[in-house]
Amino acid sequence: MTGVQAGQDQRWLITVLIFVAIMLNYVDRQMIALLKPTLQAEFSWSDRDYSHMASAFQFAAAVAFLGTGWFIDRVGLRRGFAIGVGAWSIAGMAHAVVASVGGFVAVRAALGVAESIGTPAMVKSAATYYTPQERSKILGIGNMAPNIGAVATPLLIPPLALWLGWKAAFLIAGGLGLLWVVVWLAVRVPPQPAAPAIVASAPRGWTHLLRDRRQWAIITAKALTDQVWWFLLFFMPDLFSRMFGLSQGTLGLPVALVYAMAAFGALSGGWLPSRLIARGASANAARKGSMLFYACLIVPVPLVLLVASPWTAALLLGLALFAHQGFSTNIFGFTTDMFPARIVGSAIGIAAFAGNLAGMGMIEFAGWSLDRGHGYAPMLFICAGAYLAALLAIQLLVPRIVIPEQEDGVPAPIPMGH
Repeated sequence: MTGVQAGQDQRWLITVLIFVAIMLNYVDRQMIALLKPTLQAEFSWSDRDYSHMASAFQFAAAVAFLGTGWFIDRVGLRRGFAIGVGAWSIAGMAHAVVASVGGFVAVRAALGVAESIGTPAMVKSAATYYTPQERSKILGIGNMAPNIGAVATPLLIPPLALWLGWKAAFLIAGGLGLLWVVVWLAVRVPPQPAAPAIVASAPRGWTHLLRDRRQWAIITAKALTDQVWWFLLFFMPDLFSRMFGLSQGTLGLPVALVYAMAAFGALSGGWLPSRLIARGASANAARKGSMLFYACLIVPVPLVLLVASPWTAALLLGLALFAHQGFSTNIFGFTTDMFPARIVGSAIGIAAFAGNLAGMGMIEFAGWSLDRGHGYAPMLFICAGAYLAALLAIQLLVPRIVIPEQEDGVPAPIPMGH
């Protein structure tokens, strides 16, 4: 095997390990949503109590994103990711030893802080180890990981909780994360000659980024669309239970179908712009055309309120998350289009902060709406229009996508107000 061939194999090893980590990330965070009926009955939670727990996760992750993007840029993927996965695995296992609303709020907050390392690490790996032509596909594969985790979780966790108890479910999931850390640290991958160089000096600061309209385009798009993802992640099992009377043991299959469709959306989100470019489209037309396609697909999601079958609802919600993941993959691709590898972690971290804050607001709004008897209608109508609004913001702030010629050069900012 030649050195180049070995390098290619090692790049895929990195991709596989990061894929598994992000998958475990979403197993840990989705478990409480699936176990909500059991935990709510055992601890007498209200819908607002549950919303506060979910919001604690969102707020902690949002604040952490302000540092984890910088942290992964500074420390590097190997050490930084190991620290993050180890910490979130321990926080996940800690759910098994708390017994109060306050205790769950605390461990959810700790989980949110640690899990915020996942997104910057994924995007940075694509920007560091792959060429601009390869990145959309790699990001599409990476963005499938949350959905594979979200498919596996409703299929495995409810039966596991019924068999061994809900505490064992948290302990086993966290233990798998600690096992991943051991494997990750055992793997030694030398720098790839063909990879973009990671400059040792400190990345450009937030002042540089926050003066740039490209950064604000990413911030706005993440804020508008991430709220949809977090709302559905934390409330979709409850929606099936509330609207169709599904129990913990029976809601796993329709929820798994939704996330299976989302996984294909992530994969298509990497394939579609690459295919359009191969057919002669510009980077601008390929990226924004793909986003428009996905933004239109989610518009029918409020029809969930009118259907009588959980499987029809699953197909509508699955189409919505197919669209979300396709759009999200293109936001990540847009970030790597706009910024060089050495600052992409910071750029996506700042945007993820905004996305998590918006998600927290949506979760609190959902708890209020359900407690006041308004149901799921207000949130679903917000979901329907969020992606068209995000694309409009991108178009206004960045009328034309131009990929920088020099991979390691820091492009001059496009100032706000011009």
